[in-house]
Amino acid sequence: MGASGSKARGLWPFASTPGGGGPEAAGAEQSLVRSRTRAVPPFVFTRRGSMFYDEDGDLAHEFYEETIVTKNGQKRAKLRRVHKNLIPQGIVKLDPPRIHVDFPVILYEM
Repeated sequence: MGASGSKARGLWPFASTPGGGGPEAAGAEQSLVRSRTRAVPPFVFTRRGSMFYDEDGDLAHEFYEETIVTKNGQKRAKLRRVHKNLIPQGIVKLDPPRIHVDFPVILYEM
């Protein structure tokens, strides 16, 4: 349905049992066996940037160049979107960290 969840099937990083069992299975096994997997923090510290650098080093979501079009003897300026020679921004550090979308928590504010 939504595209905000994790793509891995059968892997629930916040569960206490390996294999992604439900909460009832996690509670039953938690008293018997301690999980050997490393605890995953509920925070996201980085994300992939959505902007691009152009040849001049400018950073933006979209780049346009102005072209002159002559129509019926009149010069007219049009903007044309640039798709070539753009470099992705890369990994961006988040400050402050965000809560992971798959973390089972209810946010409540009074």
